[in-house]
Amino acid sequence: MVQSAGLNSANIGLKIISGIIISKFIALFIGPYGMALIGNLRNFLSVIQSLAISGLYKGVVKHINEVKNDVLELSKTLSTVFYFGFFSSMFLAILCYYNAEFINDILFSSTYNYTYIIETLAIVLPFYSLNMFVFSIMNGFSKHKYLLIINILGQVLGLLVTLVLIYQENINGALMAIVITPALSLLITLVGIVFRRSLIGSIKISEISLSILQNLSPYMVMALVSAIAIPIVMIIIRNHLISEIGIKGAGYWTAITRVSDYYLMFINSLMALYILPRFAEINSKNEFKKEVINFYKTVMPVFLVLLFIIYISRSLLVKLLFSEDFQPVESLFGFQILGDIMRVLAMVIVYQFLAKKMFGHFLILEIFLFIIMYFSSIYFIDSFGLKGAVMGHFFSYLLYFAIILLTFNSSLFGILNDDGLDETYN
Repeated sequence: MVQSAGLNSANIGLKIISGIIISKFIALFIGPYGMALIGNLRNFLSVIQSLAISGLYKGVVKHINEVKNDVLELSKTLSTVFYFGFFSSMFLAILCYYNAEFINDILFSSTYNYTYIIETLAIVLPFYSLNMFVFSIMNGFSKHKYLLIINILGQVLGLLVTLVLIYQENINGALMAIVITPALSLLITLVGIVFRRSLIGSIKISEISLSILQNLSPYMVMALVSAIAIPIVMIIIRNHLISEIGIKGAGYWTAITRVSDYYLMFINSLMALYILPRFAEINSKNEFKKEVINFYKTVMPVFLVLLFIIYISRSLLVKLLFSEDFQPVESLFGFQILGDIMRVLAMVIVYQFLAKKMFGHFLILEIFLFIIMYFSSIYFIDSFGLKGAVMGHFFSYLLYFAIILLTFNSSLFGILNDDGLDETYN
């Protein structure tokens, strides 16, 4: 357990370091306009990858863990997920390939022609899906050590490929690296396939089960809504910035969101590793209240100190992470940090929806966030310019947190479940 935790920390640390190095290369070799184009492609890739695996990853991991000792049920699960993922990824790949020009115009406008990037993405998409399928098997069988080692090796390989491509091809290399590096991990994951080669014979088209899909469907819907909604909104906001302020302004906003991603990575990992499993064990409101308050008392003060240090060091950070050309990013830190504080305060409570499988509540809140983020960001950008993008971020998560507090008002953060029970969670 300690070893896995150490490897997980190493993996997250490596992700952050890789992201910082890549951001620095982008800033030096391409500049703010490249940061904006790369931001749109990253968001689109996030959406298309989530659709390719149909939001199945988390649900599959849990289901495999439950049925791994039942040979017949395991065969049904693996067969259903493999073929469903295969057909959905192939359908999306074909869709992207033959509509590459249309997608290019949405992501990059008609000013830039990177149709070949979209076509490349379409070609490698099925490999990404296969990679995630193998990951889910290894995770379901609790092979966390092997999984983390593969992740770390994949991070190193992806970093090296990205840096070489940016250095040699600038923006073309950066965009190509984004679409091919997730699929490159499959080369390393092949070790995992060999490791679990006895399971390959379990995958049969005759074992596809609709009941398995029905059981996984709540996880699919939740994962797809949360994985697709925000990236789409970010593409819309970025395109609005490009049209109203210019592509450099959109690049500055993308830069501050990348900084935000770096420090949120640790807190999100902490919540996934410790908060979610703990909430799953809790059956009473008093215990839930105690855990939430304990998080606010112990973790949040440390997080707030870290954010304060980041804020007062923002000038130095911008120079270290990016370049002198990104100096306008300094003015965006305040509202971005305030919004991230609201986001973390809210997410701790939202994990209760996931732990207790309260899918309806979760989806309503995610859709609310999606809508309010879109309208508030557009309004504030039109009223205040570039800073309006981060003002919209803060306002959205402030309202999101307020709604969650109202939802969990029974017994101080308690909630009535679908059966109307108010003292315990079922």
